[in-house]
Amino acid sequence: MKKTIALGLGLISVFCLWAQPKKVLFLGNSYTSVNNLPQLIQNVGYSFGDSIVFNQNTPGGYQFVQHVSNATTLSKIKAQDWDFVVLQEQSQKPSFPPAQVQTDVYPYAKQLNDSIKANFSCTETVFYMTWGRKNGDAQNCAFYTPLCTYAGMQQRLRESYMEMADSNLSTVAPVGVAWKNVRDSFPTIELYQVDESHPSIHGSYLAACVFYATIFQKSAVGSTYVPAGISASDALILQTVASNTVLDSMELWRINANLPVADFGFSGGNSINFTSTSTNGMYYYWDFDDGNNSVLEHPNHTYNTNGNYNVELIVFSQDSCFSDTISKLVSVTTVGLNKSEQGAKVKIFPNPAKDQLKVMANQENLTFRLIDIYGNILKEQKEEVIDLTAYASGLYFIVVLKDGEMIARNKVIKE
Repeated sequence: MKKTIALGLGLISVFCLWAQPKKVLFLGNSYTSVNNLPQLIQNVGYSFGDSIVFNQNTPGGYQFVQHVSNATTLSKIKAQDWDFVVLQEQSQKPSFPPAQVQTDVYPYAKQLNDSIKANFSCTETVFYMTWGRKNGDAQNCAFYTPLCTYAGMQQRLRESYMEMADSNLSTVAPVGVAWKNVRDSFPTIELYQVDESHPSIHGSYLAACVFYATIFQKSAVGSTYVPAGISASDALILQTVASNTVLDSMELWRINANLPVADFGFSGGNSINFTSTSTNGMYYYWDFDDGNNSVLEHPNHTYNTNGNYNVELIVFSQDSCFSDTISKLVSVTTVGLNKSEQGAKVKIFPNPAKDQLKVMANQENLTFRLIDIYGNILKEQKEEVIDLTAYASGLYFIVVLKDGEMIARNKVIKE
């Protein structure tokens, strides 16, 4: 049986090499390290053909205030461009009175998030909402009444983790909410170890399914990976509760909350007013499908000839890490034609390009401009070969001019 399982996971691992893995760093303490939660998440992902590569720094009892100056934590943050960094605070501190959490937790959550963003602005910070003690926090009950019960402690944990996510524009992995849902509806499933604090294998598997749904925005129901000690029926319950908790309320947990969503409207005859109705957009690029473009949020454009135009809008997030594209067909009626654009044929290759690209056109005496997504002219030259080695990966535009007038504009991707 063990040989069969090992072979199965091996085959899954090979399959996942074809998928782009998510790079995830876990910073927390024993609530993360017990039962090796990151490995459980990876195994659940493998069962669906999804992959994560992970690292962690999770010393027992560690707090945010310690992580912010811990050399290992800071080194791991800087180790690579992470897709996600998971932050898990000491299990009791976020449940303390709001004023105390305000001074003892939130500043260090922000400091960690700032360090994460300073390393790679495209990383998504994920706050790992933990759970209340099985029968409340007896150690601090006399100090703060809500801690006397599981329900009171759980509510305070939820409030604090939601506040951390909101104030840092980050995501929540709602493990604590899924935990409560299992306790309420399936009380015979034991989520705790005998210390009534740390997770049993059932509790860690529930957390793993929550994280899978959070990271991949997919249901964990049907995962063929079930840890030893969990029955098939219990596994299905945990998969279902975790997936429903996450996927039914993605907006609440701020999943994809920072991603731009492109949309626009338009009105007019030959002179068209375009209005972006996009969300989370900071920078805009309009392609009017006639060789012209704009980087304004709400541009006006006049067409010089009749026809149907496939207008494209690309919206970029504030840090330009993410973009969304939408195109709509615009029908216009007008007269006249920009003569300089007649017969202009431009070919750019390779595209995407790594170090350099070449522009070929069927006209002579041309000037080529390389422009970034903000409209800045990065270089202007007559030579057809354009060197890209000095520029970061991303979206750029090649503008072709003849006698000072644009005759073509093309998008290029720098790898």
